[in-house]
Amino acid sequence: MDVDVEGIIQCIKQGDEDGVQIQLQEFNKEYAQCFFVDTEEREKQKQRKLEEFRKNKVRDYDDSDSDIEEYEQEDRSLFLRQNLASVLVRFIKSGVKNHLLRVCLHTLRILSRDKKILSPLVTDSALLTLAKLAGLTTSDVSDESSDPDCDFYDNIIASLAEAKVLQSHAYEDEGEAEPVDQCEECPDIDEDSKSDISNTNSGDLDSISWYGSHRTSINEMHRGGTHQRVLERGRKDRRESKMVIEEEEGEGELGEETLRKEAMKVMCNVVYNSTWAQERFSGLRLLSGLIERLSSSVNWLSPSSLQFYELRLMFLITALRPELSTQLQQEGGLPILTTALESCLEVQWKDQYECVLDPAAPPISPEASQRIIEILKILFNITYSAHRQEPSEEDAALYRHLVAILRLCLMRKCLLSDDTNELQGHTVNLLSALPLQCLDVLLMVPLEPNSKQSLGVNMDCVHMLLMFMETRLDLGVKIKAKLTPILNLLTESCRAHRETRLYIRKHILPPLRDVSQRPEEGTTVKNRLIRLMTHLDTDLKHCAADLIFVLCKENVGRFVKYTGYGNAAGLLATRGLLGGQGPRNSTSSAQYSSDSDSDTEEYRQVKDRINPVTGRMEAEQTDPMEGMTEEEKEEEAKRLIMLFNKLSRDNIIQPMGVNEEGKLVPMSGLGENSVADEAKPETEKDGEADEED
Repeated sequence: MDVDVEGIIQCIKQGDEDGVQIQLQEFNKEYAQCFFVDTEEREKQKQRKLEEFRKNKVRDYDDSDSDIEEYEQEDRSLFLRQNLASVLVRFIKSGVKNHLLRVCLHTLRILSRDKKILSPLVTDSALLTLAKLAGLTTSDVSDESSDPDCDFYDNIIASLAEAKVLQSHAYEDEGEAEPVDQCEECPDIDEDSKSDISNTNSGDLDSISWYGSHRTSINEMHRGGTHQRVLERGRKDRRESKMVIEEEEGEGELGEETLRKEAMKVMCNVVYNSTWAQERFSGLRLLSGLIERLSSSVNWLSPSSLQFYELRLMFLITALRPELSTQLQQEGGLPILTTALESCLEVQWKDQYECVLDPAAPPISPEASQRIIEILKILFNITYSAHRQEPSEEDAALYRHLVAILRLCLMRKCLLSDDTNELQGHTVNLLSALPLQCLDVLLMVPLEPNSKQSLGVNMDCVHMLLMFMETRLDLGVKIKAKLTPILNLLTESCRAHRETRLYIRKHILPPLRDVSQRPEEGTTVKNRLIRLMTHLDTDLKHCAADLIFVLCKENVGRFVKYTGYGNAAGLLATRGLLGGQGPRNSTSSAQYSSDSDSDTEEYRQVKDRINPVTGRMEAEQTDPMEGMTEEEKEEEAKRLIMLFNKLSRDNIIQPMGVNEEGKLVPMSGLGENSVADEAKPETEKDGEADEED
């Protein structure tokens, strides 16, 4: 559906606010649950049609003509939406009634989903207007435009009329032009550079029609192959559906909070889609107003969706602009957000670093869980590098206070299972970012009758982390992003706390009894982790191997025993442990006990028959040289050597060996080193021996 921008402008000039509201309501109703689809999908469809044509050698001329009409309709719709955004930004600055203001903001929210029409929304004047409506600033927005409103709107109408003329001329030219093969691939014009506000002046551009100064691009749009994003049916944000849904065009008096929420939604879209808006958000110092809004929200227990969008905007801006993340941390973001988190969870303190965990407490509501998740994401943005630093005494106290609350996030359940998984995932991410020495709070909880324990220490939280890891092991998509945080957290916790390591080892690496299968075969946690040790993703396989290596007290023999040499080779080669000896320059600060890994009776009975490479018991094989004479054995050995030499000369294989540091190197390098050692004078060798002594 085309937007009657000219009709809206006429209603504005005539002061017919009811007419403006009716037309905008129709637009909002049509596209309320729609989103913009990138042109990539359109290009994929074109490619599929091209491949089908090449396969069948048949061109469907009707479809090609319909494609042209569809593309031209999209271009016109884009042009109308751009001008509608420019008109509405100018209109809301003039001051309108609450009912009409909300409708205008709703329209801007729909329009702001498209990066191509953001130009009127990212000027300083527009951003300050939206910020004031959202409650982030109280300063008046100065309008630098000296032209009266009628001139501004007349320019818009003139540009619309010119666009129609250009479009009609384009149709005439197409009718006179020779037929064009619609199936040929034509390079599209890159409109991103034209619509990127960072390439334009940062001044107030509202005094002219945005397309009035770029009218040549209209002709380019209709002649070139630029196909903009289109509105298609979609689904609403799941988070918003959980909030207290208000009727979009309901009757009755509108409160200030409703208008703030609509303005905040527009700002979220604009900041997410525009790099320039992110930069101006920093330049206009809007973060200070957002921090003040969050710190003054005393009633966090109320299910206000406005608070969710305030948190969402803060998450976006701290994730996209690192300097704003630093600013938030410097302005007390950690205690402010910790207090908000404490309020959302309704925390009751039992001790300094112990929260009351009531088993009979109701599950966390969807509204509260979504606000908690946003808070955890913001906290991660401002603390993600804290684990590399030594915290001061004051910061350590703040982190321990936060960790005590995070323990509650791990142990509590949400009303929806998906929210529980998401809440635990973001909690794990944040825990992995905090200083390791502050995580001891997770174990400082007294034992309860039904508590999991290890050496008298409460392991309820550790058990929850293990269960969470198991659920992440079953994921088939985005496994690296979902699994590496929990693997790293468990690995570092095992290095730091003996009780944690013993408990997790019993769960993951129980004593070996059945060695008839390969270590990676099966459905146990150990089997699945060992399978990850040969994963294509390097980071993921190293994380899985590190956890098992630490559970084996970083002992190479024990590590190979549980995983097999084939699975363990990757980590051993990386750490220079292929020779079996310990690392020369170990960076691990873990202090492991001297207790030995006792073998079970079942393992000792078949120990001699276990293949160290595969890690399983192999069937007894007959001796291939049985019945051969010594001369025949020698002849067979020479033949094998000749075959290996031929493969090596043809660069089909490269013989490798282990150097003194335990790392794999080509055998040729080892040979050169040994020859060089033999060539040294005896006196020089004696001198080196004396120095070693």
